[in-house]
Amino acid sequence: MNNVSRKVLAGVAMVAASVLVLSGCASKPGAGFIACGVSDEGSWTDKSFNESVMDGLVKAKDELGVDVKDAESNSAEDFAPNLQSMIDAGCDVTFAVGFNLVDAVNTAAEANPEVNFVTIDGWSNGATNLKPVNYKMEESSYLAGYAAAYYSTSKVVGVYGGMQIGAVTAFMDGFYYGAKAYEAETGTPVTVVGWNAVTQQGDFIGDFAPNNPAGKTIAAGQIAQNADVLLPVGGDQYGALSEAINEAGVDAKMIGVDKNWTVANPEYKDLILTSIEKRMTTAVFDIVNELAVKKTAFSGEAYIGTLANNGTDVSETEFFDDALKAKLAELKAGIIDGSINPLG
Repeated sequence: MNNVSRKVLAGVAMVAASVLVLSGCASKPGAGFIACGVSDEGSWTDKSFNESVMDGLVKAKDELGVDVKDAESNSAEDFAPNLQSMIDAGCDVTFAVGFNLVDAVNTAAEANPEVNFVTIDGWSNGATNLKPVNYKMEESSYLAGYAAAYYSTSKVVGVYGGMQIGAVTAFMDGFYYGAKAYEAETGTPVTVVGWNAVTQQGDFIGDFAPNNPAGKTIAAGQIAQNADVLLPVGGDQYGALSEAINEAGVDAKMIGVDKNWTVANPEYKDLILTSIEKRMTTAVFDIVNELAVKKTAFSGEAYIGTLANNGTDVSETEFFDDALKAKLAELKAGIIDGSINPLG
């Protein structure tokens, strides 16, 4: 082979290599899009809302190739500056996590109409550049309430919340009516302690601080009333609840919220009857995919997670026997087709 031929082949090889590099760069359809998140005080490793949102952002980065930026809040005073830092970073969409950020993100959206925001478990005061992500948690909680009553030996089940707000009481309402559905179907009386969905009265910790001692006190009181399945709707309360169960020396189970707690916290696997999943990871990824890949125009219309769109559900565990699995599938179908009202 002469020198000319070698040079030609070398040039061809370089062009081919360049094409491969360029094609590799272009293989991620979301390249150049910046998806951002601002946490509340719970941190990105709270095993709840914040972590689920971050999981969605990381998934979008890994699968779609988007850039991810974030700001972690240590207190409420960080909310506005952290949102501003995302605006300054040129984010194409910023997810503000939790209802505590709702005032700050509404203010930011109204002051920056050209910037897109998403509020997780919040609401919009009318800004078209702010999309709420909400869930019909009464749907999956109804399934959990039925499962709790089915599994319970004492036929006393307990529930308590972080604060008395709609995002919390939706869980509690569904749980109450699901347990009462078991009672109506079987004729076996079921007592729900900690919440009455009719009067809207019940037990609340007062905040969402992880493993709040006040939650442990509430749990101990419900266990003393013979509750053997307990649902804490307050983020990470499972260390405190497990302590209450162990100190009481009873055979009781817990129900997780937001994430599948048997996966997120395997140390509690033997205590978790099921988890009521609020699939925020799916919502975040879907929203980013719509904007970054499908190039769908941003809309302030709310994303609503339901049983029908797989935005929420209960986690199946080893404690679900075949009869319970079949019944929950039947109830789920009824809720989806409208023949069952999870709010009584």
